[in-house]
Amino acid sequence: MKQILLIGAGKSTAVLIRYLSEKSLEENFKIIVADKELAAAEKAIQNHQNCSAVQFDIFKPEALEKHIASAAIVISMLPARFHIKIAKACLKLKKNLVTASYISAEMKALNAEVKKAGLIFMNEVGVDPGIDHMSAMQVIDRIRDDGGKMIMFESFCGGLIAPESDTNLWNYKFTWNPRNVVVAGQGGVAEFIQEGKYKYIPYHRLFRRTEFLDIENYGRFEAYANRNSLDYREAYGLDDVLTLYRGTIRRVGFSRAWNMFVQLGMTDDSFKMQNSENMTYREFVNSFLPYSPTDSVELKLRHNLKIDQDDIIWEKLLDLDLFNPKKTIGIKDATPAQALQKILEEQWKLSSEDKDMLVMYHKFGYELDGDKKQIDATMVCIGKNQTETAMAKTVGLTVGIATIKILKKEITTPGVHLPISREVYKPILKELQQNGIIFKEKQTNYLGYNAIGGVSN
Repeated sequence: MKQILLIGAGKSTAVLIRYLSEKSLEENFKIIVADKELAAAEKAIQNHQNCSAVQFDIFKPEALEKHIASAAIVISMLPARFHIKIAKACLKLKKNLVTASYISAEMKALNAEVKKAGLIFMNEVGVDPGIDHMSAMQVIDRIRDDGGKMIMFESFCGGLIAPESDTNLWNYKFTWNPRNVVVAGQGGVAEFIQEGKYKYIPYHRLFRRTEFLDIENYGRFEAYANRNSLDYREAYGLDDVLTLYRGTIRRVGFSRAWNMFVQLGMTDDSFKMQNSENMTYREFVNSFLPYSPTDSVELKLRHNLKIDQDDIIWEKLLDLDLFNPKKTIGIKDATPAQALQKILEEQWKLSSEDKDMLVMYHKFGYELDGDKKQIDATMVCIGKNQTETAMAKTVGLTVGIATIKILKKEITTPGVHLPISREVYKPILKELQQNGIIFKEKQTNYLGYNAIGGVSN
């Protein structure tokens, strides 16, 4: 019986393990779920058929290679920085590999060796990245097959809270890695093309340069720019496109409020705060404000950020219990970002019955027979509960389907890949559709770049 080795038993694996378990009987394979903590692996398999749990540390080469050697294919659901260690072991032992993470420079450097070995290292095959690539390339290829020329591509994705579980003023709860939310946009500048002009948004302006998106039955959203929209220009074959923009979706008003944290410095992850383990929430806020012998922390913050007392942003800050003089950060040598994350996790945690929501929106502008046209494609996925989230479903199913297709030799092209070829995206999108992950398309007149500020140069 063939074995699939799944390394990492985190939040996104619940749906993946269930999917593989359901497929295991008809395809005759076994799933080995490995984690550094045996209890985490045992909890993840939940007595699913043909699943077993093992414990090992990837930093112990003998144990790592022993388990990889017994597998027909390996899935790494570890944090992205650990994939390269798994990849090198898979290359040594001639095993295919699947991850949901962005292709790192180190992973890309293995491409020639992976090809030579006849192996497939499939990366970026989750939701974002993953479903975004595949759903985009499906439409782009169709436009080109019909003789059209791409002139604009915009792509947006966001992990949000479903309307029925939306119970706070931020219209947001953590549905994936909280740290990634807190430090989003840092370490670079957002770069994109607008009507043939290169545009740049530095971090301190990122959350005040947003655009609106309307999705039928779900209302209005906003989006801020991802760090570098140009990364996929070559991969998508969009070298001559006039507009290329990728962004992150939030509910309207989130970005303006989040910008308050950015302006204060609370999202900074570059330095450690003194006595952070004993620091109260109120002291944390006060540490970013000027000294005053008379003014309260609340008054100083409102004056410093020019927030009126009846402004909804003030209500949002109060909603987070930021000024509590009794609750403590409780993290030694915490950075401001880590301290803020601690506060937010307490307020934005999914309850057991909460449902999350994954939203994706693509805009394709193209020219065909002298006319400019546009296709808007939207996808909304609602989770079931705290465990079977929309995030876990879209990531887990995509990883699982790709793994089975490679295992059955339905995907055969060797190399270090992201899922943009027809060989990969056609069968995966077809099965995702059968599982309710469906894009709705609408044909419109080409509107050009329609972000806030219009189409001016």
